Amino acid sequence: MRDPAHTRSVGLLLGGALCWSLAGVLFKHVEWPGLAAAGGRGLIAAIFLLIVSWRSLRFTWSPLQLGAAVAYAACTILFTLANKMTTAANAILLQYTAPVWIALLGAWLLGERTTRADWLTIAAVLGGLAVFFYEGLQLGNIAGLMVALASGLGFAIMTILLRKQKDTSALESIILGNLLGLLIGAPALWTAPALPAAGWIALGLLGVVQLGLAYLFYAKAIKHVTALEAVLIPVIEPILNPVWVMLDMGERPSRFALLGGAIVLGAVTLRAVVALRQRPRA
Repeated sequence: MRDPAHTRSVGLLLGGALCWSLAGVLFKHVEWPGLAAAGGRGLIAAIFLLIVSWRSLRFTWSPLQLGAAVAYAACTILFTLANKMTTAANAILLQYTAPVWIALLGAWLLGERTTRADWLTIAAVLGGLAVFFYEGLQLGNIAGLMVALASGLGFAIMTILLRKQKDTSALESIILGNLLGLLIGAPALWTAPALPAAGWIALGLLGVVQLGLAYLFYAKAIKHVTALEAVLIPVIEPILNPVWVMLDMGERPSRFALLGGAIVLGAVTLRAVVALRQRPRA
């Protein structure tokens, strides 16, 4: 019989990916440098998470809790920098090398074995993303590519460390990571120009929905899914991102984008269905 907690967690991961995918269209309305926008978004997300969960929070300041916070901040800040140093296609594709790192490290650090089906899904997802972003991929800026790759490694380490906190609470690490991101972005935030009303609304949605609500879902889901599921199922996020931009700005996807998106959605859907069927009741 299926584990209902696992089924709900798969739904939460999909909901989190939906929230994450709003970044592209919302950031277009925040006319701040990348670090300033990331710092402001982190502050709002931290306040939101503190408000909705303050009764259940328990900050232990353990190495595991702090390590996950540092990995979280590294993932978000490095991804912001990568978008400035290389193309958005490069940044997203290399950030989603995270499943490869988890497949390599998960059995050692978490005891979660990677199956042949997992490797096939990873290959299909990376291939689909490469096709999806084919027209934007560039290999010229090595520094930007390395930063994007480091963002993917940070995403993987964050997920592994959050998963290791499955018997306690992962939300505290996420809050601390957002506050650390605020500290890193504070100098740019201090000198940022004033925003119009539409910019403040977009920044508020970035903090509350795109980051805060997404990671609230993620922290709940990570207790009942494997680390690999936690990064493979939300990989629909970069596919949805340009959809919202298209609806808002009128940008049309290319044939490569449509084909790559179909490959990614097919692989993730198949992986989610298999996971739901194979997971026994706890």
